[in-house]
Amino acid sequence: MASTEPRLTTEEESRRVAEESRETEWQGRGFLRELFLGQFSVDLVHPFPAAGKDRPEFAAFYEKLRNFLLNEVDSIAIDETGEYPEHVVDGLRKLGAFGMKIPVEYGGLGFTVSEYCKAMEMIGSFDGNITALLSAHQSIGVPQPLKLFGTPEQKEKYLPRCAAGAISAFALTEPHAGSDPASLTTTAKREGDFFVLNGEKLWCTNGTLAELLVVMARDPDTNRISAFVVETSYPGVKVEHRCRFMGLKALANGVISFKDVRVPAENLIGGDGKGLKIALITLNTGRLTLPAACAGIAKQCLETVRGWSDARHQWGVPIWKHEAVSHEIADMAATTFAMDSVAKLASQMADRGGYDIRLEAAAAKEWNTVNAWDIVDRTLQLRGGRGYETEKSLVERGETPIPVERTLRDCRINLIFEGSSEIMHLFMAREAVDKHLQIAGAVIDKNNGFSQKAAAIPGIVSNYAVWYPPLWFKGLTSWNNFQDWGRLAKHMRFIERRARKLARESFHGMALYQAKMERKQGFLFRCVDIVMELFAMAATLSHARHLKDSGSPEAERAMDLADLFCKQAQRRVKDSFRALWSNDDNSLNKVAAQVMKGEHAWVLEGRLDMGFTPESFQAKAMTTSPPSAAA
Repeated sequence: MASTEPRLTTEEESRRVAEESRETEWQGRGFLRELFLGQFSVDLVHPFPAAGKDRPEFAAFYEKLRNFLLNEVDSIAIDETGEYPEHVVDGLRKLGAFGMKIPVEYGGLGFTVSEYCKAMEMIGSFDGNITALLSAHQSIGVPQPLKLFGTPEQKEKYLPRCAAGAISAFALTEPHAGSDPASLTTTAKREGDFFVLNGEKLWCTNGTLAELLVVMARDPDTNRISAFVVETSYPGVKVEHRCRFMGLKALANGVISFKDVRVPAENLIGGDGKGLKIALITLNTGRLTLPAACAGIAKQCLETVRGWSDARHQWGVPIWKHEAVSHEIADMAATTFAMDSVAKLASQMADRGGYDIRLEAAAAKEWNTVNAWDIVDRTLQLRGGRGYETEKSLVERGETPIPVERTLRDCRINLIFEGSSEIMHLFMAREAVDKHLQIAGAVIDKNNGFSQKAAAIPGIVSNYAVWYPPLWFKGLTSWNNFQDWGRLAKHMRFIERRARKLARESFHGMALYQAKMERKQGFLFRCVDIVMELFAMAATLSHARHLKDSGSPEAERAMDLADLFCKQAQRRVKDSFRALWSNDDNSLNKVAAQVMKGEHAWVLEGRLDMGFTPESFQAKAMTTSPPSAAA
């Protein structure tokens, strides 16, 4: 009998699959989630969850890793050759670097998230290629999903191999499916005690070196997406192409195909149909590598600028004494302290448990990667021609090989790795309106009839009657809060007031746009930008307060940095609030549509036509259609 359910459009199907893969149950409180609802929960960020003295086993590893990087890793050669030297990979294996996050009982080092991130911060400040190799292996490769969802047998079989240096990779993206899970075409069909895999994966980091893969594939009968451990030695697994990029020249990234690959049923991770949920949960803490690595990049850039600006003289004085340069240095220093605070806070939150880290991980990843790119770009500008020159060229003519040019190329991908900036905004925006959808979803759902909407109205009114008025009136009694924060109190009060304002404005947006809200990405993204700035402010203020309360000799300097950063962040927040309702979104949408229709082709006159037209891309897509399940 034919199904009577309405056929979903491709867009609706994509949303359905993504929605079903969301974690709808919040395991503990979340700082950003409560900010979106107008609540500044200081107890979640203060006292700052700073780590104590390093454990002896971690301190010993950290020192060995530092010496190994300095004495054994030639980053110029890695960048020039585009390959990881075997002695470097073997050296990392001997150090145990591939098992930093793997429990001791499985042969790993058993580091906490904070310890792992501290090690990755140092590596990030030194070489992006090594960062990518280790991060892809244990943040999103086989170790993390098996730690979270693996059976005892799977852990016993694979985690010791991973800890010993059997490199792993994560295979989700496909040539025709990036962040859209409904477009996944790789299939896994059950045949007795095996699943038979067919399909192709694109941009599989570590894939050309990997012994083990986590592969996402769809059941062709049920359409459910599952996750599997796949050994690259299985017949039918093939590296089709080694991808090359503008940076991270040694990145072992490629296209991997699966042709009738028989995967034992016991290699199914977490149960049938749990693949995308596993991927999303794995990425929650996996994303914390990048904020730490980016903090390391920013610190290295700040030191580079500090040294160069003192040594370089113009018009009789060091260039840092010129206001145009000194302002850049001060801003970089304040932002670097904020990045360090965000990375440390997020990693400590992940360690302490009982806390939902998903929004903080996404915000830390997005905010730190964007600011790292900005800081590297500014560093290159201040270094001038030497910043644009390669390390090899600098060495050949007798200058210090400062890796600004390489760092710029290597760090740009961080805005795309593990969820692009746009996807991070969409992810956080979805959670920003989650409560409103729970309360008022029945009214704005276009599939509901009048009677269904009318029946939901009393409940909606009663909910908002309790929640909404305090967002206005609470300020009458909280104007003098945070007195014990001294000169930082004004910034704490700013966060508290703006959190309530953000909740009001997001509610107003929902009331105005209703079902169209999902299309108002300009509005939603500005809400996300606001909450990320408030998060960064809170982390920075808490970090500075911790240093003061602990009697650190750097306390006053930390207060200076926190104060400067928060002054600048306040301006950005105010600008984003103004832009919620006073913006050029309609004009931008109109002109974009005109451009896509070819109405502004006259602007392109004078270029060399190389065939990069919409028509040529459409024709290319027609000749490279997605592979069928039988391919």
